[in-house]
Amino acid sequence: MPLKICFVASEIAPLAKTGGLADVAGVLPKHLHALGHDVRVFMPLYSTMSNGAVHHAPTLDNAHRVPLALGPHRYWFSLLEARLPNSSVPLYLVHCPEVFDRPSLYTSGADEHLRFLVLQRAALEGCQRLQFAPDVLHCNDWHTALMPMLLKSVYSWDRLFAATRSVLSIHNIGYQGVFGAGTAYDIGGDVRHLLSPETLAGAGINWLREGVRHADRVTTVSPTYAQEICGPIGGHGLDGVLRARPDGVVGILNGVDYSEWNPATDRYLKHHFSPQDLSGKRATKRSLLDWLNLSVSDSAPMMGIVSRMTVQKGFDLLFDSLPHILSTRDMSLVALGSGEPRYENFFVGLQQRFPDRVVFHRGYHEELSHLIEAGSDMFLMPSQYEPCGLNQMYSLKYGTAPIVRRTGGLADSVQMWDPATRQGTGVVFNDFDVPAVTWAIHTALDFYKDQDGWRQLMLNGMAQDFSWDKQTGEYVRLYRELTGITS
Repeated sequence: MPLKICFVASEIAPLAKTGGLADVAGVLPKHLHALGHDVRVFMPLYSTMSNGAVHHAPTLDNAHRVPLALGPHRYWFSLLEARLPNSSVPLYLVHCPEVFDRPSLYTSGADEHLRFLVLQRAALEGCQRLQFAPDVLHCNDWHTALMPMLLKSVYSWDRLFAATRSVLSIHNIGYQGVFGAGTAYDIGGDVRHLLSPETLAGAGINWLREGVRHADRVTTVSPTYAQEICGPIGGHGLDGVLRARPDGVVGILNGVDYSEWNPATDRYLKHHFSPQDLSGKRATKRSLLDWLNLSVSDSAPMMGIVSRMTVQKGFDLLFDSLPHILSTRDMSLVALGSGEPRYENFFVGLQQRFPDRVVFHRGYHEELSHLIEAGSDMFLMPSQYEPCGLNQMYSLKYGTAPIVRRTGGLADSVQMWDPATRQGTGVVFNDFDVPAVTWAIHTALDFYKDQDGWRQLMLNGMAQDFSWDKQTGEYVRLYRELTGITS
């Protein structure tokens, strides 16, 4: 039996994106829809969204300038009816310029909690106006984490939601949505009896904590991350409330959109390749070296990096490792990303010191990101923590060996190469310190010397399947278990 699913997210690729949440939200509903489920998606209509089609979407007939009271605050919103790009999945855009007409998706403003209360309340009001009774309400991260509580308070009177079960997916527990205790009055309804003891004690309201306490099921984006966030180091203060859940946390690894990330069909590649014919990879590497004006031989290993430049990504470890490695080993490095100035400046300095072997491109460049994945021999992700990660899975598909720390989704998707058994897909290190990442990079460079073994390492990686077709089934099984609705 098909399921009715209301999917709510603060960002959805390609319409609005800052991280992995947008990638999941842009793909998972499409795959659920393809399986025959009735999926309705809600997100804000940000003024920064460049897709003209969504801005000219028609307004839902009975959802024009709907009044909304949030404590003493008054807003009016409309719901615009569109489709997820390149699909027929219904997408309802919450049009409320007063809160979503900002230069960035997220702000540090005093009304940040009100912005995403508007999203959550508008999504539930939208279900009412559509007379859509969801079997599953799928919320994502702190921006929508109060919806399970809203079902138990503000909307508890409406039998439309009587059978609705809630799922909260944590994409990055480092972001929790913490606001002053007084903002609880803006939620609406009688929620005092539902709030956590910490909030009642005046410590402020943590939206993600409330979501974990009230959602019918909590998921996260990889099995290892599910374990990590239940511990004192990975839990960022929420490990206790997560461990208190009798059903635990379900870890479902994110999938990869192979229609976008496939070396056999990649629209950015002039030279396609596959496990049956790898010649296009070497040709892509030559073209990339030429484009970047690097004078090294294409026989020397190239290491790629595509990342946000933040402390989470582990770049602190490279300050004392990469300069020495580049000084002593025959290799090249191509890095793409932006973020904190200290990391950007580090890569700028590397390029200045090794101009014939290092290129750093500040910012983001879609074509270059594909070329780095395709043309590099190895890909570095030394993350301090990584809920899921996608680039290591892209790398595997492109025959680019990932060098990763054993954490989160990196641990679940990359296996250490064993030259003796010829099993494994990359290089994995355990400790978050300079000696460990130095060992990992040197080890990968040593493995590369055995070109016959390296070819097998590449083929092992390219044989991995992280498609959404596979991962979507995990969500459907969870939904059915939760609702009792069988196929």
